[in-house]
Amino acid sequence: MAADRLRIGVPGAAGRMGATLIKMITDADGAELVAATETVGHVALGSDAGVLAGLGPLGVPISDDPAAMFSAADAVLDFTLPVATARHAELAAVHNASLIIGTTGIEAAQQAALNTASATVPIVQAPNMSLCVNLLFRLAEQVAAALDEDYDIEIVEMHHRHKVDAPSGTALGLGRAAASGRGVKLDEVAISGRDGITGERERGSIGFAALRGGDVVGDHTIMFAAEGERLELTHKSSSRLTYARGALAAARWAVGREPGLYSMTDVMGFNT
Repeated sequence: MAADRLRIGVPGAAGRMGATLIKMITDADGAELVAATETVGHVALGSDAGVLAGLGPLGVPISDDPAAMFSAADAVLDFTLPVATARHAELAAVHNASLIIGTTGIEAAQQAALNTASATVPIVQAPNMSLCVNLLFRLAEQVAAALDEDYDIEIVEMHHRHKVDAPSGTALGLGRAAASGRGVKLDEVAISGRDGITGERERGSIGFAALRGGDVVGDHTIMFAAEGERLELTHKSSSRLTYARGALAAARWAVGREPGLYSMTDVMGFNT
């Protein structure tokens, strides 16, 4: 990394999150957008990334060459799709660039590619890059550890109509945090998509409900409900800047680290 700047690449630059990342990088001290990409054939190819993000020209044209992006960047901020993210992990390892991953919906084979790449370069992966959300994960784990199974755990999330995966990665992250607090595996206790005659709620289960509509950036609530009382922990995002801010913090933290697969709890110092 150059002594006075962090060189950053942004894939998916024409999307809503891509534009938000570009604005954050442009406004940040000591950071510079050096590359931006989109998929082959995308209408935005050749456009100036700054202009497309609603800023002035930055002199960074949007290309369809992710290898060139990884070659130019110290860190790449990836909020794209699982298939693309798996490929980006391979490129990060080849070009020795840190990779910050906010992509959700990643399946086992794609995760394996990330794990392999993390043996060569530092990768920060989180279901949500927001600093406050990662504090919420921590709180959810602590509350779940303190309250026994008399307290039913339910997680409710809402996102904009364009989101393609459910439950959200953040909701699943809350579920994993709560399961960890109770010393169980989420896969063994998770319940989602209740419909029809479901029978009584199973003691110790963790329920999920996903809502979609409008332009909601992301609302998440984890509830601990017992007879006579209910504790609710809620986070609401009104701007994608919260995710961009966390991703930039992760990039600053990751560059120069030893190879490994890290999380935002590492970035925030929770694991020290």
